[in-house]
Amino acid sequence: MAINCLRGVPKTPFLSKPLIPPSLLFSRRASLVVTAAAMSYDKELAAAKKAAFKLMFLLYADFGGLSVLGFFSLTGKVQKALLQSDVHSKSDKSPVTVADYGSQAVVSFILEKELPTESFSLVAEEDSGDLRKESGQETLQRITKLVNDTLVNEEAYAIATLSTEDVLRAIDNGKSEGGSSGRHWVLDPIDGTKGFLRGDQYAIALALLNEGKVVLGVLACPNLPLASIGSNNQHSFESSHDKVGCLFFAKVDEGTYMQSLDGSSPVKVHVSAIENPEEASFFESFEAAHSLHDLSSSIAKKLGVKAPPVRIDSQAKYGALSRGDGDIYLRFPHKGYREKIWDHAAGSIVVTEAGGVVTDAAGKPLDFSKGKYLDLDTGIIVTNQKLMPSLLKAVRASIEEKVSSL
Repeated sequence: MAINCLRGVPKTPFLSKPLIPPSLLFSRRASLVVTAAAMSYDKELAAAKKAAFKLMFLLYADFGGLSVLGFFSLTGKVQKALLQSDVHSKSDKSPVTVADYGSQAVVSFILEKELPTESFSLVAEEDSGDLRKESGQETLQRITKLVNDTLVNEEAYAIATLSTEDVLRAIDNGKSEGGSSGRHWVLDPIDGTKGFLRGDQYAIALALLNEGKVVLGVLACPNLPLASIGSNNQHSFESSHDKVGCLFFAKVDEGTYMQSLDGSSPVKVHVSAIENPEEASFFESFEAAHSLHDLSSSIAKKLGVKAPPVRIDSQAKYGALSRGDGDIYLRFPHKGYREKIWDHAAGSIVVTEAGGVVTDAAGKPLDFSKGKYLDLDTGIIVTNQKLMPSLLKAVRASIEEKVSSL
């Protein structure tokens, strides 16, 4: 069960030929070629990773002074006890915490400061509506303190203490609708809030869209063990069995990398190579309200899958699948539910750059260019290239049976 740690971040090889043929240098197509060649997204990825690490410190702000490994080894019970009092209900009755709002404000602030020359657009889950009400003032004060405490050591930004209005503005930067034109950051500050509150899996999910395509993604999974959570045993770090906390990141055409939160060098990861569906294992949502478990069970039965499903919260599933912990992720929301892009943007590129496939139930790639919502056929399926044909066949057969039984 080992990742080859020599497969680290690749060095750029010496180029004996120019990236752009001389014949194109002065042609009308030259500007397009130069733009494509120069678009490495290095600055954007560095900013996204910085924001993710800052959020992980914010989420454990009550433990100031602990090392990274110290606060990420805290038990879920302690985490839950600390945050239970911070839970509120939004207008749509879904849970939200002080940390959700604070995280969104911090990401907004850091991205704007780290990338000052770029037009800034953020598509995110939260808005300040409930915080601007009289009933939200005490919560707003707590969020403002949390944000200021998180940013206090950022001397490079040379900022004064942020006011409540500064924090509200930063939260509302996330009101962008996204779309097919320009660049848009996509954020779920705490993906899997219920898992977060239980002390289980959650993720900080941040991605960048360019002209409607996901070009980079960062998934911070503070409670995900470095050791495999599946049965495939494809990877490990030395002495990783007691370590928790993983950061996954991917850029288009450059692969997916994972690193622990102790400063270790990133290692390249890849989805599993399993071809026989009977040997496969699969992930699905922990909450039955988030996905039709009976439909997933029918699909697994048709494939001959023997292993029971691994049910975990959040896009941590995408991260785990990208490193080969499992082979299939199935998500079939209940009728009427519309998938949001922030629930899948970062996870999808983490898996696809690791060699996997992410589609809707009809086998079509996910389209992130339509705004905040994904227009899907029934659900989302994620797997490796070799299993996709048989998985699609089983999905279609199971959906047809379910429809005919109604």
